[in-house]
Amino acid sequence: MKARDNIATSTLKFILVDLIGDVLYWPLWWYSKGLAQAGRFCIQSFQEESERLAIHVWLKNIFTPMFGQYDWEGRIISFFMRLIQLIVRSILLLLWALFLSVLVLTWTLLPVYISYQVFDNFLWFFG
Repeated sequence: MKARDNIATSTLKFILVDLIGDVLYWPLWWYSKGLAQAGRFCIQSFQEESERLAIHVWLKNIFTPMFGQYDWEGRIISFFMRLIQLIVRSILLLLWALFLSVLVLTWTLLPVYISYQVFDNFLWFFG
């Protein structure tokens, strides 16, 4: 029987390489690939929300009369309605960007907070 076929050797390899290796690799992944994935998700989500709100379309057509009413009353009403739409949609996009920023900040600070809580509870329990 060869040493690499031994069940004790494969169990030891599993414990040392897979379990302990994954635990030690986790912080590196969290702050490198995981943070990059979270950042890409937030950027993609912001771009999708920006397209959904279509601020650029509203801005492009701000001086175009609505419903083809080219009299001065129709132009004034159309301008202010589109201006209100632009303001509300810009505020919504700003709030979404703020939410995504908090999400990335939470992603970066969560392991530190959890580590602090675990350490604090161990001190309370054993101290």
